[in-house]
Amino acid sequence: MSTPRDRDGFDDDEAGRAWQEPAHLGGDRPADDQPSPDEPRDEPNFADRRKQPRDSDHTAEGATWQPPGWDLPAATPDRGRQSGVDPSWAPPGPPPTTAPERPRGLFGGRARPQDPEMTRAFTYEGDPLGAQGWALQHGWTVSDGSGPEDAVLQELLAGSPVRPGKEARPASVLRGRAGAVELVAFDVVEPLGKRWVATHAITAAPMLGVVPVLRLSPARLWKHRTGGMMPLLSGNEAFDGRWQLLVAEDGPQVRRLAQDPAVQGLLLGTDDGDEFWTGAGHLAAVRPDGHRPLLIEHHARLLTAIVGALAAGH
Repeated sequence: MSTPRDRDGFDDDEAGRAWQEPAHLGGDRPADDQPSPDEPRDEPNFADRRKQPRDSDHTAEGATWQPPGWDLPAATPDRGRQSGVDPSWAPPGPPPTTAPERPRGLFGGRARPQDPEMTRAFTYEGDPLGAQGWALQHGWTVSDGSGPEDAVLQELLAGSPVRPGKEARPASVLRGRAGAVELVAFDVVEPLGKRWVATHAITAAPMLGVVPVLRLSPARLWKHRTGGMMPLLSGNEAFDGRWQLLVAEDGPQVRRLAQDPAVQGLLLGTDDGDEFWTGAGHLAAVRPDGHRPLLIEHHARLLTAIVGALAAGH
């Protein structure tokens, strides 16, 4: 334990002499042999070094010292040749930018191969005028869905398997003939903010006589509004594995439809993206898309085959 009387090396010694710098800093002269202020010193002490910069910090001419290469070269016309740099050299431009690759599949994995023709046929083009232009070229009529003849379309839409919203309505209605079958094609539009967007495309064929209540849907889809309906198998395992026919009542008309080879072949050749049902005196097909020429032709082929199977016994 130290006391105020302990010496730490900085107090006066027993003889009363004051502390002096160590020999390696201020020299080894004793305290009573210090040089006078006018006497030149052989070695500068620590205080002298702090007051005056080192000799190496100044050049012989008195200019401030700088590291080599600190000053810029003189701006002379032949500077490039003197420095060995090609005057025509220019810094490289920015690297080319490429769009990031979009992930494929449900979680960004590799998507399974698709038929390019099927992809082209069922890609939404968002061009209702394209469908209307196709309709006018084929002699079809075009309306906005608000005429008296369009009232039945609202009833047909109300019984569809897609469960439309309360404000859904038919729009861009096209009417014409495909072969021997009369068809009506329209978009189901619903409000989205301040505009109307197409959510589904429906194509329907009016039926004569008694129209059986039925639903023909891909087996993978969830079924809505099927109360009181029963499945009817076709006997073709490949077809029954992908498609399901639901009927309100069994009979020869719906059995012909279930076993018709032309209908089975056409449906097995699709992407299982359409649903069929009967209502308001029509047989209709629906797909979650907007109408375009290729989709109208696709629905026309399928509806013609189904109508033919249902009417075969008449």
